[in-house]
Amino acid sequence: MKLLMGIDLGTSGVKVLVINQTGKVLVRQTEEYPLLTPRPGWAQQQPQDWWQATVKAIRAAFHSGRIRPENIMAIGLTGQMHGAVFLDGRNRVISPAILWCDQRTARQCQTINNLVGDQRVLTITCNPVLTGFQAPKILWLREHFPDRYRRLQHVLLPKDYLRYLLTGELATDVSDASGTSLFDVRQRRWSEEILQRLDIPLSFLPRVYESPEITGQVSRLAAAATGLKAGTPVVAGGGDQAAGGVGNGIVRKGSVSVTIGTSGVVFAHSDEVLQDPGGRLHTFCHAVPGTWHLMGVMLSAGGAFRWFRDTCCQMEKNLAREKHLEPYDLLTRAAASVPPGCEGLFFLPYLTGERCPHADPSARGVFLGLSLSHTHAHLTRAVMEGVTFGLRDSLEIMKEIHLPVGKKLRASGGGARSDFWCQLQADIFGCNIVRLANQEGPSLGAAILAGVGCGLFRDVPGACQTLLKETDRFTPNRKNVSLYGKVYRVYREIYPQVKPLFEKLSSLY
Repeated sequence: MKLLMGIDLGTSGVKVLVINQTGKVLVRQTEEYPLLTPRPGWAQQQPQDWWQATVKAIRAAFHSGRIRPENIMAIGLTGQMHGAVFLDGRNRVISPAILWCDQRTARQCQTINNLVGDQRVLTITCNPVLTGFQAPKILWLREHFPDRYRRLQHVLLPKDYLRYLLTGELATDVSDASGTSLFDVRQRRWSEEILQRLDIPLSFLPRVYESPEITGQVSRLAAAATGLKAGTPVVAGGGDQAAGGVGNGIVRKGSVSVTIGTSGVVFAHSDEVLQDPGGRLHTFCHAVPGTWHLMGVMLSAGGAFRWFRDTCCQMEKNLAREKHLEPYDLLTRAAASVPPGCEGLFFLPYLTGERCPHADPSARGVFLGLSLSHTHAHLTRAVMEGVTFGLRDSLEIMKEIHLPVGKKLRASGGGARSDFWCQLQADIFGCNIVRLANQEGPSLGAAILAGVGCGLFRDVPGACQTLLKETDRFTPNRKNVSLYGKVYRVYREIYPQVKPLFEKLSSLY
């Protein structure tokens, strides 16, 4: 039996997935670890927690799935992007890993723009420097902990620390490297120009591979810890968004997906380097060799809905518990009873700042248009509509820069499990929304990349065509499409009007 393993190192936990060569999921196992927030705006984790959870998840997957380690043909890695794992000369961790959602590096971002030039950064990396990216984290360590920086010899992205412990190799892939502000996205290599201007040695950074390439084999030490077979190939894999793109089949021209998880992502394949001149979208190397992807990332999508559930919906949570239902099901039923457009109620979902299209760490959430006629159900629908309007922002920018966008979008993430939210997307985007039979996302993409790397499949597009099947389809309601077009135009006017207030608020607190 030929099996493939995908390991997804998320922000809240690690997921281990095992599939067979037809794409059937044989076992999935998740183990959690803590998120550390020692100060407001900080987000960090202990890399050893990742490894302990990964070891536990792999062993549990073998046990629960009755899987023989020798049947695993290859392993693919994916996970949270942009984070920084700092290692000394003996490859020991010297500081907590600073994560993608950490906001401490605003000043270092400005330093990079001053040293390199913001337009030059945009030309080379195809992205503006953001607080979540890796380069400003390196500068932050140098500035605030010079003793640790003197010991620094290697900087890894989160999933690549797992790779080191599995194989002993220091390596990464082109898609994850694209989110560091140190990578030449057009040339698919580290930018010596940026490194020189920032005085960061090239030796700090790992070797870069295309995503399906084999980067090493499971070592004897890792095999003893995990139960894997020593010598099992480990491919480069990809950042969670690129691997998720593979898992959703976004591997050909014109294919686009919309993912509503904690964050929200509009993800599109491109055969060439396309770039938004304003830097409102990310342009990264794709996990499909020789191609790129564009994406718009909202920081709070499903996370905004979860905040609303936890903060404003205790009654619904209690009722759901009594009836053995999901609170989200009760909330979406209520939202469905409200007319499209929520009778003039709007919600801006910028609860943790925003990334695309507004790179604004000071942005905050807003309810606008409340009246005595509005109910709890209106608030619920407004949150869901606001998130979907925010995703449409990215889709509209893709159309502006003439990125080929097909007539259907593939829905994924937790939001894709809701028929109501899928239909809402169809009506707000004005196009068909389809779901896949397999909704495993990044971990599935990592497993597919492993299959290509070990020769089980010829290439990534061919593997996706074989393994991924569409199921449900949601078609837009023409009346709702027309209404939402008018409502969306008002939505787009709100942020520019309140942005000065966000700046004043940030100076107060």
